Amino acid sequence: MNYKIVADSSCDLSSSLQEKMDVGLVPLTIQIEEKEFVDDETMDVDVLLKEMKKSKMPIKTACPSPTDFLKEYEKADNIFVVTLSSGVSGTYNSAVMAKDLISEKVGNKFVHVFDSLSASVGETLVSMKLHELLQKNYDRLEVVDKVENYIKEMKTFFILESLENLIKAGRINKFVGQVATALSIKPIMGADKGTIKLVEKVRGSKRAFRRLVEVIGEQGTRIEDKVLGISHCNALEKAENLKKEIEAKYNFKEVIIVEMAGLSSVYAYDGGIIVAF
Repeated sequence: MNYKIVADSSCDLSSSLQEKMDVGLVPLTIQIEEKEFVDDETMDVDVLLKEMKKSKMPIKTACPSPTDFLKEYEKADNIFVVTLSSGVSGTYNSAVMAKDLISEKVGNKFVHVFDSLSASVGETLVSMKLHELLQKNYDRLEVVDKVENYIKEMKTFFILESLENLIKAGRINKFVGQVATALSIKPIMGADKGTIKLVEKVRGSKRAFRRLVEVIGEQGTRIEDKVLGISHCNALEKAENLKKEIEAKYNFKEVIIVEMAGLSSVYAYDGGIIVAF
């Protein structure tokens, strides 16, 4: 089958994964006061983080246009697209609009857009599942069915080292955020049908990570058949330690670590960790 996997730039990939899967990444843009960053291979996350820390204004992000997706759709006869959760971004809608546009131009083109109901390493895992099934030469409709079921079963959790960016963005009350910071409260957040929910509030980073490892066991099913992904923002050592704890306690098929690109770093912020399985 002549195919291509396409994703938005929230899909965090290591160089080895990108070399293996050749995912067509469509970038989002990030606005910090007067500066605009394109979340592509030119993105310097360290510079982005410095600008975020300096800014007193909310950080804004913009989804790709349908035209941006069209460029990738033209590269193969069968296109499988993975996007950020439609519950937090308009990226899914842009990808679907691009599908409609190319269908008008090329009637026999196959395009399926998956709403990952997740972000970051959640999108990475969906892309990996797609690649695995396509390599096994499943029929494209079988691929769609299996991946949609995979998405429904996937769990995503994250821990933020700092609430500063959520306070700036108005996602949490400023006073509540400042009190939580002062008390060293680390919320464990999770995906709930594509939107973000609070799972638990834990005091202290070490306790929060221990609790996260426990939550993985409580929420996970058939883990021996699954890959667990960890993405990090400027926190490789923390991610590696988390991987060791997870591997010591559970028998996942594989545990991978990827570094966040720009879009994921905006939301997870410096030191943030996202886990999906």
